[in-house]
Amino acid sequence: MKNQTLLLLFPTLLAITFASVYGHGVGSETFPPEELDGRLVTLEVSSSQSDPDTNDDQQISISIIDFDSKITLRDVTFLIKSHRGEQFLFEQEFKADNGFIVFNFVSEDRDSILIEEDNDGNLFGSLLGLDSRLIHVKGPKLSEGGLYKFDITILTADGYSKKLAEPLVFNAGISIAQTTQYDIVDENFGDQFIEVISYYDEISNFKYDSSSKEISFSMPFEWSLSNINQTSVVHQEIVIPKNFGDLLVSGFEIYINHVKISEDVVNIDDFFSDERVVHFIIYQSQLLNVFQYNQSQDGMDFIIKPDRDYTHLSSVTENGQFRVLVSWEPENLKSNSNAKIIFDITDIFLKNRPVETNYEFSMTHNGKIIYEQSGISSDSKEEHNIAEFMIPQDVSGIAYLNFKNLDNNNLAKSTIPIIIDRKTNEISIPDWIRNNALWWSEEQIDDDTFIQGIEYLIKNNIIVIPQTQQESSTTQEIPPWIRNNAAWWAAGQIDDTTFVQGLEFLIQNGIIRV
Repeated sequence: MKNQTLLLLFPTLLAITFASVYGHGVGSETFPPEELDGRLVTLEVSSSQSDPDTNDDQQISISIIDFDSKITLRDVTFLIKSHRGEQFLFEQEFKADNGFIVFNFVSEDRDSILIEEDNDGNLFGSLLGLDSRLIHVKGPKLSEGGLYKFDITILTADGYSKKLAEPLVFNAGISIAQTTQYDIVDENFGDQFIEVISYYDEISNFKYDSSSKEISFSMPFEWSLSNINQTSVVHQEIVIPKNFGDLLVSGFEIYINHVKISEDVVNIDDFFSDERVVHFIIYQSQLLNVFQYNQSQDGMDFIIKPDRDYTHLSSVTENGQFRVLVSWEPENLKSNSNAKIIFDITDIFLKNRPVETNYEFSMTHNGKIIYEQSGISSDSKEEHNIAEFMIPQDVSGIAYLNFKNLDNNNLAKSTIPIIIDRKTNEISIPDWIRNNALWWSEEQIDDDTFIQGIEYLIKNNIIVIPQTQQESSTTQEIPPWIRNNAAWWAAGQIDDTTFVQGLEFLIQNGIIRV
């Protein structure tokens, strides 16, 4: 029995596509050719939405094709076993007169999967000129996207009575974009939302930490060499409103299961008017690095956070020509105090090289101009542009840094929201606790003693940490990376915030009880 495996995580677009931001067009991938009765044949798997204007139903087509003539085989019997993520959907034989079959995944609130056949035609059939079989697969959340897996066995070809002496077996997977939206209340920017678009599997345990500006979530993933070898990429996108200033940072770094991933996986798209899309395209080599760090992992735990330890924001002008990079001193701007705004203007078409151009800059609050200046920007990477002024006593909350008329173009403008008098969750740790952390990291005290000590210090407000959601746990095992954190914190190699994140992890997982 011949077996081919392909995981289609980043479908190639056909010439015919549909207008959509997040890749709901027609995708297609083809297996390497296999020999069948003296000729080469190939299997093609494609995906699309059934009708984007009327419903969210997802369609996946499977066809067996003559590699040379590009004509589908006749009288094909498919034995297909399918899963969506870890959910078993069906295992059944299907006959296709023209070697082409389409599955239409429909969300219905029901206890079991229902398989129904429809011969009235479908999207793929109309595109390819085929009268193909349409099979409705109905069940909970099926049209929401995710990873669909197919174990496909070709039992007959060119005649239903011609059973193959050696059936062809293909193991395919295709990911359809799955979008989840999370509403959060940020103490500085108010009601906000963040969307996560997964091209692999369903997202869970989403959290946003306003103090560290960290986004975290989990996703199922099988950590085995066989699965990693089938996985070309894991693609995720995070959609952030442009009025959420804290997340307009110039760069992000990503961790999977506490392993830092190469910065090359991150791409920030600021060319939408109201939102930015942060892409994470994690290739197989990065997955192998995570696997080598720990081969007994369960799923993927993502942490996405700013790539600098100081605020450094980025925005693209409306005409798409310039990128404005901004930081300021002091780190927390306050009313009735001096402010220094530091900015660079770069040309996107010159690979973000700083350029000399006219600009108009202003800071506004509640529609009132607080400060303004104009000039010609520096084209030096070392010499930044600076605006220094006093923030009035009555200015607090959200203010805006406005850049306009760059290069005398009224469409070359951009606005960046920032905070005056930032509200923060203060982290307070007395210095003498470093000794406890050091002794525990060197195993001079055991885990229970360390946990009990930390619990006592938190309950008595000797350690003050942000409010953290408590979860139940069946284990008291502390991950090795937290012991490393304790040693690094005791030595002053990481800051209080990073050490507290480890304590928050212990609280969230029920290892520390508060």
